[in-house]
Amino acid sequence: MAAIETDAEPTKVLEFGLGDGTYCLDIGVIDEIVDAGELTRIPNSPDHVEGVMDLRGRTTTIVDPKTLFAIEEDGPRERIVVFDNEEIDEGGTVGWMVDEVFQVRDVAPEDVDQATTVDDEGVNGIVKSDDRFVVWVSPDVDEVEDLDAADLAADGEEADA
Repeated sequence: MAAIETDAEPTKVLEFGLGDGTYCLDIGVIDEIVDAGELTRIPNSPDHVEGVMDLRGRTTTIVDPKTLFAIEEDGPRERIVVFDNEEIDEGGTVGWMVDEVFQVRDVAPEDVDQATTVDDEGVNGIVKSDDRFVVWVSPDVDEVEDLDAADLAADGEEADA
């Protein structure tokens, strides 16, 4: 099995900050990164939904991943990572409000420890870096999967996601 892991291609990931931690996502699920703008709050929406915003004519649901992953530290909340609808199949455009974006880098399969996160929803593994750990997360957290930006924007009563 080790031979398979060493022959596997590295994955490009986007590293970003949430509070005091560093996290990453596979760039294959990301459509774009934009500056945080003004959001329209949706009445009765779930706690993790910050609101919606217009991104080039698309109503985009903005989610707070800190709520999804129970991260309590504050941060500047400067950027939005917008997911590719075709890759994550959300039924609408969804973005995560992150504190800052750091870099895109390659992660080799042997640098990912999955043993410690085997039961953690939304966590693919821990990436071992030079002097730190980076948590590799997935946008496919159950609470996010049921969101539909168009439905949320049309009527704010879809709060049971």
